[in-house]
Amino acid sequence: MIKAVLWDFGGVFTTSPFEAFARFERAHNLPEDFIRTINSTNPDTNAWAQYESSAIDVDGFDTAFQAEAEALGHSVRGKDVLELLSGEFRPRMVAALSTCKAHYKVGCITNNMKKAGEGPAMAATDARARTAAEVMAQFDTVVESSVEGVRKPNPRIYEIACERLGVRPQEAVFLDDLGINLKPARAMGMTTIKVVDERQALDELGAATGLTFA
Repeated sequence: MIKAVLWDFGGVFTTSPFEAFARFERAHNLPEDFIRTINSTNPDTNAWAQYESSAIDVDGFDTAFQAEAEALGHSVRGKDVLELLSGEFRPRMVAALSTCKAHYKVGCITNNMKKAGEGPAMAATDARARTAAEVMAQFDTVVESSVEGVRKPNPRIYEIACERLGVRPQEAVFLDDLGINLKPARAMGMTTIKVVDERQALDELGAATGLTFA
């Protein structure tokens, strides 16, 4: 029986930053998927991983990311990449959270850089920051990599979420836009949904929960 629905934030409630990465790469004559290649090289210890687990600050990330980019043949500042993280909110996904909250416990598991709603990925505009704060306020628990010092896909971060909600992994649904983050959750027994687009994700969420989403 499902008792909780767990959500990633960026790429689930908002459009994927990968779209912004692609635009940046085209504008700066970089190879396709260059930024994603940097982020997937040494994924447990690279600049991105260290920043999301609060091992380095924004200036340290800026320097470390640029060094990693240059090692792959092109110079890209980390701070320039952070500016690409803000996506547009998906209104139907936000509405689905409210629907789920009326029937289930709800939680957020997010790899982030600062406190939820305050980091570079959250603060593109005042209106966006307000929407982010409204979304975050609905969760029964928010598990942030920057606070916990552990990040997806480390299984511990999923355990923390379940412990705080008082559910077993087998009683939870988890939505994320990255398959690498879903794999350990699925191995623990969670029902997992890879978010490709709103309609697909909501159809799968409806099948898992028995709820209906517009």
